Amino acid sequence: MIRATRSNCAGTARSLGPRVIAICLTGWGLAGCSYFAPIPVTFPIQLESTPPGANAITSLGPACTTPCTVNVPIPEDDFSVSFTLNDYLPATIPVRVRGNKASFGSPGTTSIDPSPVFAQLEPVPPPPPPKPVRKKKPKA
Repeated sequence: MIRATRSNCAGTARSLGPRVIAICLTGWGLAGCSYFAPIPVTFPIQLESTPPGANAITSLGPACTTPCTVNVPIPEDDFSVSFTLNDYLPATIPVRVRGNKASFGSPGTTSIDPSPVFAQLEPVPPPPPPKPVRKKKPKA
């Protein structure tokens, strides 16, 4: 019985050899594909405001405190940047994207207008003065 078990084990080992090698090669091949995965390309966008220190949020997601630069995936469509700061009215600036997409023979070009994205924040106006209340004369 011991010999039969040994011969079965030897037969199993011989039949697993090519399978194990095939599985290993497949795994290495797939790992090699991930090595060549495209790196996401980002585009820097400079954000400024007067007064500085405003919270700037792009419609693409990233946010920062002005003056700053955010990196976003290369935008394909127009987007906007919203600026907020305590005691100032919020402002939203539309940003236009221009350029050509990359092709096999040439790199793409992307630019935005305006660049840098700038917001002039206006102070919140003071509340209107209360209306004077006229006292009614008592009836005689």
